[in-house]
Amino acid sequence: MALSVLSLASEAVPLIKTGGLADVAGALPGAVAPHGVAMTTMLPGYPSVMRAIGKGRLLHAYPSLMGEPARLVSATLGDHPLVVLDAPGFFAREGGPYADPAGHDWADNWRRFAAFGRAAADLAGGAIKRKRFDLVHAHDWQAAMALAYLRFAPADGGRAIASVITIHNIAFQGYFGAEVFPQLGLPDSAWSMHGVEYHGGVGFLKAGLEAAGAITTVSPTYAAEIRSPQFGMGLEGVIMAHENRVHGIVNGIDTALWNPETDRSIAASFGLRSLARRAPNKRALEEEFGLEQDDGPLFVVVSRLTWQKGMDVLLEVLDHLVGIGGRLALLGSGDAALEAGLHAAAARHPGRIGIRIGYDEPLAHRMQAGGDAILVPSRFEPCGLTQLYALAYGCVPVVARTGGLADTVIDANIAALGAGTATGVQFDGVNYHALRAAISRTVALYQQPDAWRTIQRNGMKCDFSWARSGKAYADLYASLVT
Repeated sequence: MALSVLSLASEAVPLIKTGGLADVAGALPGAVAPHGVAMTTMLPGYPSVMRAIGKGRLLHAYPSLMGEPARLVSATLGDHPLVVLDAPGFFAREGGPYADPAGHDWADNWRRFAAFGRAAADLAGGAIKRKRFDLVHAHDWQAAMALAYLRFAPADGGRAIASVITIHNIAFQGYFGAEVFPQLGLPDSAWSMHGVEYHGGVGFLKAGLEAAGAITTVSPTYAAEIRSPQFGMGLEGVIMAHENRVHGIVNGIDTALWNPETDRSIAASFGLRSLARRAPNKRALEEEFGLEQDDGPLFVVVSRLTWQKGMDVLLEVLDHLVGIGGRLALLGSGDAALEAGLHAAAARHPGRIGIRIGYDEPLAHRMQAGGDAILVPSRFEPCGLTQLYALAYGCVPVVARTGGLADTVIDANIAALGAGTATGVQFDGVNYHALRAAISRTVALYQQPDAWRTIQRNGMKCDFSWARSGKAYADLYASLVT
């Protein structure tokens, strides 16, 4: 009999996406299915989700859930079961899942995702009839309170259930003031250092970490990094206290969506054995970004424009990048000062730097297919999917040696080049000199066509599908319920 798992996430492709969490939550049901796991995904009922599922089938109605009427309805996500918390008072809003149209966090995020956690705990614990699960898998702080409710306030008729929580980025913790605690519907016993209390307030992610049977992160290196103050963001003590329950499992990518041989978003299809057919994609990308056409390397960036992603350091090295013959096409949005700085750089170097503010999924595909190298200078990166897409498309990743970037890219050092195993360029320390040197090294490699093609082909040979990661999750689930 298949293991029945309820996966709780605040976003999942193709219904709602702001980042890599959505890719993982959308792909995970299919990844674990071959390994004897039947996964149901639960999402909040944002407008895009409700439009996609229509009315759904009613599972349960709440006259008042954290002060708002709500329903749990069932539908499907591709070929897999889906449950949605339809609570218009919480989720039927213009803007993003977590912030208003101006980019400010919704003031009642604590209530919105506490309600999601409460309903998820009811469903996972078996208090709602017609559904039974062996394990609940919560993703990030938005789903973490489900584990706290299961631990401290199980619903009448509920039962104990195995649990996993995945940290996709420990920097986002869901921290709220102590004044929200009386409104969460938790007993006084939950207000403790081993419960939801965190530095005098309520920590949603911290509460989930304390309650979970297992903790996963999205790469082995990140699992080690978050034990330190540099990367633990204040939660390193909690991680260390439960370090025997912490596992690092690298994310996979959807190789049906990200496949240069079948990708309809790109100008020309190509593959490992037809790398020469990649060239029209570079020409098309140059035209799309208004860049001069020449034989020098075309660097690309597809990123949120934030300090975490090292975009401030990227700004510092752009004059050098152009000065040694490189060009840049960048897609992203974020910090207004960084956006302004990038526009200024493009104005200084017309035809050499092209900027698109925003996010465009088909364009991201075209950039991976047409760029020679992709820059990922993140100060920390739990896993990263951008470099995995790049490897699949023969776009050489230039990455900081941190988190999942360190785990998935083999640096083109002398030994790796000699052995024919290099897949990209790594550098230590996200600062001007380190990134400048990495870009210079990349340009030098690009000027050695045979070595460059070998690096491209090595990356394209890598298997970063969900097959291995799906089995790792399935094995972890099985260990927790036996």
